[in-house]
Amino acid sequence: MVALVGADSDDLLTELADVPALVALSLREADPAVAAHVVASVSMPYVVHDADPLTHVASAWVELYEERATLGTLELEVETLLDHFALGEAVMPDYYVVAGPEAIEGTWRHWWLGALAHRAPSRVLPVEASGAALRARLRRLPTSRPWPDPATWLPRVQFDIPDRVGLRDQPGAA
Repeated sequence: MVALVGADSDDLLTELADVPALVALSLREADPAVAAHVVASVSMPYVVHDADPLTHVASAWVELYEERATLGTLELEVETLLDHFALGEAVMPDYYVVAGPEAIEGTWRHWWLGALAHRAPSRVLPVEASGAALRARLRRLPTSRPWPDPATWLPRVQFDIPDRVGLRDQPGAA
């Protein structure tokens, strides 16, 4: 299962309509529990969709670091999402494909390619926002370790500071 995030997801999903063994679903506006159910019920080997289960946590994280929300807002969104995961009302995608990362504004880019990618670097894949580039990326999804259990890292996501994610784990980092 692949979550398509970033630029022009509707157009990109439409361009995948003729790919064999793949179903492309626009579920961004669906209730998270409904989206999880729809994705789980698909019988095709590959599912690409735009229903990001982390969307509320991501928004709260971005707003925290843009000083438009409080830490309490982020903590509430994390707690709510972990409850959804525990109840099966949300499903973590196998991969996030970030379309058009060069066009993603500031703190959002740090979320996708920093805070999120830090947890499973080979599971967050930037790609040019074109149908051809997306098709090529989907043909070559890397193998890697799975996502760590969200309950092990989401409660500490507030410590993933934009421009600093991962640096504290590097020798000599300040």
